[in-house]
Amino acid sequence: AFAGEGLRTLALAYKDLSEEYYHIWKKKLHYVSTVIENREEHLAVLYEEIEQGMKLLGATAIEDKLQEGVPETIACLTLADIKIWVLTGDKLETAMNIGYSCNMLRDNMNEVFIISGLVQLEVQQQLRSAKEHILGLSRVSSTGDVAKGEMFAEDSVFEEAIIAEYALVINGLSLAHALEPQLEHTLLDLACLCKTVICCRVTPMQKAQVVELVRRHKRAVTLAVGDGANDVSMIKTAHIGVGISGQEGMQAVLASDYSFAQFRYLQRLLLVHGRWSYFRMCNFLAYFFYKNFAFTLVHFWYGFYCGFSAQTVYDQWFITLFNIVYTSLPVLAMGLFDQDVNDQNSLRYPSLYKPGQQNHLFNKRQFFLCTLQGIVTSFLLFFIPYGAFSVMVKEDGADLSDHQTFAVTIATTLVIVVSVQIGLDTHYWTAVNHLFVWGSLIVYFAILLAMQSDSLFGIFSSNFPFIGTARNCLSEKTVWLAVLLTTVVCILPGLVVSFLRVDLFPTLTDKVRHLQQSRKKQGPQEQNLRRIRRTSSRRSAYAFSHQQGYGELITSGKNMRMSTLSSTRSLEGTAQSSSWIENILKRKNEVACISPERPDPPDSHRDFRGSADRLK
Repeated sequence: AFAGEGLRTLALAYKDLSEEYYHIWKKKLHYVSTVIENREEHLAVLYEEIEQGMKLLGATAIEDKLQEGVPETIACLTLADIKIWVLTGDKLETAMNIGYSCNMLRDNMNEVFIISGLVQLEVQQQLRSAKEHILGLSRVSSTGDVAKGEMFAEDSVFEEAIIAEYALVINGLSLAHALEPQLEHTLLDLACLCKTVICCRVTPMQKAQVVELVRRHKRAVTLAVGDGANDVSMIKTAHIGVGISGQEGMQAVLASDYSFAQFRYLQRLLLVHGRWSYFRMCNFLAYFFYKNFAFTLVHFWYGFYCGFSAQTVYDQWFITLFNIVYTSLPVLAMGLFDQDVNDQNSLRYPSLYKPGQQNHLFNKRQFFLCTLQGIVTSFLLFFIPYGAFSVMVKEDGADLSDHQTFAVTIATTLVIVVSVQIGLDTHYWTAVNHLFVWGSLIVYFAILLAMQSDSLFGIFSSNFPFIGTARNCLSEKTVWLAVLLTTVVCILPGLVVSFLRVDLFPTLTDKVRHLQQSRKKQGPQEQNLRRIRRTSSRRSAYAFSHQQGYGELITSGKNMRMSTLSSTRSLEGTAQSSSWIENILKRKNEVACISPERPDPPDSHRDFRGSADRLK
């Protein structure tokens, strides 16, 4: 009944021993403990001898579940096309129960492959058999297997899509053989073909080796989550390390890049802040390249008319202050505060995370487009005012086409064009954005009028040669008409292309943004929140402790093979206990009944503490 309620259940039994029988059995135990050959087998027989005729006392039950939101977080990250692997030191049954509790393993999966071979040949056969079953092949030759392994090594894990759902569960001893050079490609191919991967009974070094295997052969960014000291090597090996602060110390937190107290916060870290950061950085880079190409290449067009001499088309002070004062703050505000959709919709639609994985927002194509836009803008910035000045005169009939007036006109047009462009590129306006964009324009005109005033020319005549140019130039209506015409011609093509793209070929982000704006116009609506319960069927809360720990694996040296992770070598010891209850747990015939929600390995007595046990 306890186990059916999902509690961690333990059965207790006792037996009366006579003093004479106990002393005889104790001498046998001492003798068997000192033998060199087959010590474990002899101890098992001796334990079997004394564990007979025991009387059941009763059972205890402890409610120890996963942290709140762990299954929902894993399901949401899976919808974002993030592959999650579990690397745990728990035994097979415990690890599988954790998988069912987290909804990583489900009853409707096509098949769950359990790799538990003891020797390398057996592990190889199990891996290839599972791979043949998934790919639907009757036979995979050794040559074909290696060739396909090399092909998969060049692909990303996101490109390997299998319609059916499979799961792979492998223990530490089998993993030690599978990580050998001749089998690692087969292991990686099979793991990438499966929807869920669980590695149980693994050492800290093996956790790091699995992460290194993915980093070495896949074009994927790895993120490791851990809460204990045995996860430090894995956290340091991954591209991004996340530590969960809890009951198992602060070692994982100190070794990580990010840390928080609840596993469910990972969902917001990735799907909200991570996606926003990528979106802002891509827009920042695209606009930065566009702005500087438009600013710099005007000199190239001017070179055809000045004989490519050292003369510049702009005032020297404008060249100095353009990137420092006039256009620095608006792009900084966009890189800090911009967001395409709000945080609620980012969590509601996890598929919005996929463009970042596929590098859609900034790549060679996007770089070429922003460069082309900058080149075209610089061309229009120079030749439209040049054509206008060739026929332009003042109201009194005087000629207007001098170099200083031409330079001020182009500079003013450039600042207005790039300011309007960043206004169109900004998706989320704040008070800071308004202050920086409009403030930069005001500061430009203020500095322009101040530096070309009579007072500064009287003090520093050699440093401010453009005396009165801004005052005379900006007072002419024809100059403002040229500025307006150039601005419209520079901005309008990009605006039309952007409108047609969103209207004819909308992305998921465009659709969500349109939906968000529609809901905003309708006003706030009352939402009825209901708790989503786990849909998988109830599983048995019993997990048998008839398996050894990974002490033999550590002493065998299998997990000590040379690798590039020499700095992350560490061993995870198993705790020894002397109490009679723990001795009962270690015996071969006892059954530990543990919860399907939060099973705990009886032979390690280590709390899970709700971190989803080192989810990767």
